[in-house]
Amino acid sequence: MKQESLVVPKPRKRRYASYLGEISPAPENLINRDFQAALPNEKWLTDITEFQIPADKVYLSPIIDCFDGMVVNWTTGTGPDAGLVNTMLGCSRRDSGRND
Repeated sequence: MKQESLVVPKPRKRRYASYLGEISPAPENLINRDFQAALPNEKWLTDITEFQIPADKVYLSPIIDCFDGMVVNWTTGTGPDAGLVNTMLGCSRRDSGRND
């Protein structure tokens, strides 16, 4: 290979970037690390979690009620975008009348 000047191309590693869109200001800290609630549906928490599966990455976005720690609603998707969260929030607003 050296005599023929053959070179094996190496794939370049892409630099990790979790989000390439616009950055918005951080929301006000209303919870202030107080994760207790006296009544159901008083405080809800959410986050997006990434899972690596053999086919690709999957993202989970749950809503958790601080009253009892139960999952109110959740959605999964192939990207951590606003559509994932908006779908979850849209469904949970309609279904928030739980029977406890």
